[in-house]
Amino acid sequence: MQKPSIPKGTRDFGPAQVARRQHIFNVIRRTFESFGFAPLETPTLENLSVLTGKYGDEGDQLLFKVLNSGDFAKDVTAGDLATGSKALLPKVAEKGLRYDLTVPFARYVAMNRGTLTFPFKRYQMQPVWRADRPQRGRYREFYQCDADVVGTDSLLCEAEIVLMIAQVLGGLGLHDFTIKINHRGVLRNIYQALGGEGRETDLFVAIDKLDKIGRDGVTKELLERGFSEPTIETLFALLGVEGDYEQKLERLLAGFVTAGVEPDGPRPDATEETEDAANYRGLTELTTVRDLLVASGFEQFDRLEFDPTLARGLSYYTGCIFEVKINNVQMGSVSGGGRYDNLTGSFGLPGVSGVGFSFGVDRLYDCLEALDLFTATAETPTRCLITHFDAASGRAALPLLAQLRAAGIPSELYPDATKLQKQFKYADAKGIPLVIVLGPEEIAAGVAKIKIMASGTERVLPLAEVVAALTAE
Repeated sequence: MQKPSIPKGTRDFGPAQVARRQHIFNVIRRTFESFGFAPLETPTLENLSVLTGKYGDEGDQLLFKVLNSGDFAKDVTAGDLATGSKALLPKVAEKGLRYDLTVPFARYVAMNRGTLTFPFKRYQMQPVWRADRPQRGRYREFYQCDADVVGTDSLLCEAEIVLMIAQVLGGLGLHDFTIKINHRGVLRNIYQALGGEGRETDLFVAIDKLDKIGRDGVTKELLERGFSEPTIETLFALLGVEGDYEQKLERLLAGFVTAGVEPDGPRPDATEETEDAANYRGLTELTTVRDLLVASGFEQFDRLEFDPTLARGLSYYTGCIFEVKINNVQMGSVSGGGRYDNLTGSFGLPGVSGVGFSFGVDRLYDCLEALDLFTATAETPTRCLITHFDAASGRAALPLLAQLRAAGIPSELYPDATKLQKQFKYADAKGIPLVIVLGPEEIAAGVAKIKIMASGTERVLPLAEVVAALTAE
């Protein structure tokens, strides 16, 4: 007999794990909806024409392709096999599993442009699939929870992303975190400060690896790509600006002025109040985001870090960039996002600006588990178990069971008439906090015995008062 197994990079979730995950989903969902985002779902399968070319060459390699139904190889020729996978793929697979939620969202916006009200705010909580090498914190099947706004250039959206991230993490009990923010314009100005030496993309890719391979590793990579040692020294002088959010902006501005970087001007919708003296768009927008957060009452600036080395999403982000890490757990980023100015352009809807971010539920789960932040109430939905001694008392308990459920108290009746010890053991194993004992004596007296499992304390109440008493707790 073959031993059952599941594909690498996927996992089963038992009832307790699902309850914990639902707790995370609920905190995120409440936050998204409180900021005016509406729910959206898109199909598991997308046409490969939608997915390919949106994530770069590496991303295309990580797409799960789905073979056509029936005789998928009927149109394949010997010449196709000799040419290789690029010629073969269109003939055997037209669809793929979604790689993320952003590209399907862009496709949805383009297809439904005539019926949507812009700015359009949506959140989406669904699984995605990537043919990546499985490791801790990285899976082939995992959930993303996205929130995006399209159809507006307003930097209020960026500020509200920071507010939502902080609210979700606080709601989950995670308080030691860092929200990193940068801007594509800042990266561009850094490249200009280096005199335009080497390829811009090579520079950004190397910068993004700084926290993984260190200064020496980045230096080696840049030297191999044609950057000179003096240029690399200038780079690290700019990237190494120190201080708080405001101080880093000021010092980087001074560095750009000293290097003779030409101002690139403010955003088209910027006002005089939001423009700094030099009109470096990236620095200006980051200043505006900070001002909007101050006006919104945001008080966690010790957790918001301007990080000029942040360079994620090079293939599509055009403005602010975000990344979030939990500091007291060895884990990669749990959230990230940014501004994109033309993501819908490839679907025939050019010029629609948007900004969004995503939570990785699986990484959040691992962080909460590592820090022991899941409460007992997140383990099981059942709050109350009714125990009984025989078939007659079991039937007599059914009206009370129905009343508890009608009152919004998740409850269950132990299905078998068995020893009371076994029923209590069941409640303890499932983490059910309350047990109602309803035997022949209690039924005859018109009462119920209620036991609090955590403390072992008991009390006896008239049957007519049980539901009201538990509802009040």
